[in-house]
Amino acid sequence: MKIQDILDLIANGENSGVEFKRDDIRPEQLAREIVALANLKGGRILLGVEDNGAISGISRNNLSEWVADTVFGRYVHPQILPYYEEIAMGEGKRVAVITIGPEILKPYVVRANNRETAYIRIGNVTRPATREQLLMLGAASGAVHTEIMPVHRTSIDSLDMARLENYLRDILRDPDVPADKNAWIIRLKALGFMTDGIGDTPVCTIAGLALFGVKPRQLLKQSGVRLMFFDALDKEYHARLDKVLDAPLVGRFQTGGNQKTLIDAGLIEKTLEAMEPFVTLEPDTIDANFRREKIWLYPYEALRELLVNALAHRDWSRFVDVEIAGYRDRLEIVSPGALPNAMTIDKMLAGQRSARNHIIVEVLRDYGYVDARGMGVRTKVVPALKAMGVEPVFRGTDDYLQTIIQQAKGQRDLLKKAVLTDFKQKKALKGHLKGQDDLINDLLKTHADLINVVLEDPKIDYIQLANKVGVSVSTIKRHIQKLKKAGILDRIGSRKTGRWEVKKQ
Repeated sequence: MKIQDILDLIANGENSGVEFKRDDIRPEQLAREIVALANLKGGRILLGVEDNGAISGISRNNLSEWVADTVFGRYVHPQILPYYEEIAMGEGKRVAVITIGPEILKPYVVRANNRETAYIRIGNVTRPATREQLLMLGAASGAVHTEIMPVHRTSIDSLDMARLENYLRDILRDPDVPADKNAWIIRLKALGFMTDGIGDTPVCTIAGLALFGVKPRQLLKQSGVRLMFFDALDKEYHARLDKVLDAPLVGRFQTGGNQKTLIDAGLIEKTLEAMEPFVTLEPDTIDANFRREKIWLYPYEALRELLVNALAHRDWSRFVDVEIAGYRDRLEIVSPGALPNAMTIDKMLAGQRSARNHIIVEVLRDYGYVDARGMGVRTKVVPALKAMGVEPVFRGTDDYLQTIIQQAKGQRDLLKKAVLTDFKQKKALKGHLKGQDDLINDLLKTHADLINVVLEDPKIDYIQLANKVGVSVSTIKRHIQKLKKAGILDRIGSRKTGRWEVKKQ
């Protein structure tokens, strides 16, 4: 640093990232300031500067060795590697600057008098951290895995055993499903879904209750999703919808062959279902069965991915629900907690992965909710929104990660038309438009989205089709049967290795 840099810091006074101290300070007192800065976002301590900004200079011999060996070596834990420098300020006075970076092994503590104390910094005041603040610091760094913490007043009866059995037998294909209550408790402890509570009484962990609880929000208040929709540009007193959903994260599925059918919705499915009337439009046209196919104002795949991410990576030390708020021109999704483990928005967009809740993420990956590569934002959300001409906005704070999706300009008017506009698709289907009756034309218009997806990826399966188009698997199957009967679509080859073919004449 240069002299002017020091003078600028002094002129701005002490704040959350700058502290002035004399160099005759006791080592444990200096350690307190170091720990407080490390537990925030880092900062600088100027030794040889009075509280009022006057430069008194340093006088301690071998100050750098004292700072490194005594203060950092004996009192600060875990270890921090600071940047230390001394600057000559003129008139024989020198100022030492200790720079603390944005450390990641929080919480940092001062070891003194046979105890460890963590400190935080609010403005220019340093004080001991509360229990809740310690929990947040640990969760933010990944040092404390809140998902395995016990939820008191719970038991194995708080879990949906049918859902758990479905997970082991049908999702994991586990040949050894527990046969009695004690065996279940042993297995659930091993999986991280239960743990020992007070007096070694088995209780649910946060992960277990959130994933498989009967009504998890009754005992884990932050495990729900709050949905709010307004016919305005901001929050107002009257909402079109203001509802908190309470359900286990995962659904229950019937499996067979390569098919997986939802038979009992979880929180993810229930949230998407509750949102649907507020993020979809019905076109002016109807299909051959006099039905109106709903069209999503925002890409269904992007909404689903953002919802799953908000639930999977939330900070359980924050006692608020995931919040989704819809407005006339945008949708906002808020996931409680700062980005974990030194993650940044740029790193997230680049595809870097850093899970906060490993157990929850792995279970969601088992079901297929989470992308196997863990890069859903980069590979699904951003491309789907860019295809609509929209750039998602991500805002990260110490308290939450917020995602904002603006509606594409003129999107509502374009969707209401519900007609074929893709030139390539028209060309591929040109043969059908000749000599066919109105029923064929209606089928082509009504199922334009489905046909487009098949043209782009002829090997796509039913589940992927449903996710792309934004409808259920059963609806996809019903529509495909109509297209087959009309001679528009055909399946070539087997179910596993075959492909779809849009017929031309």
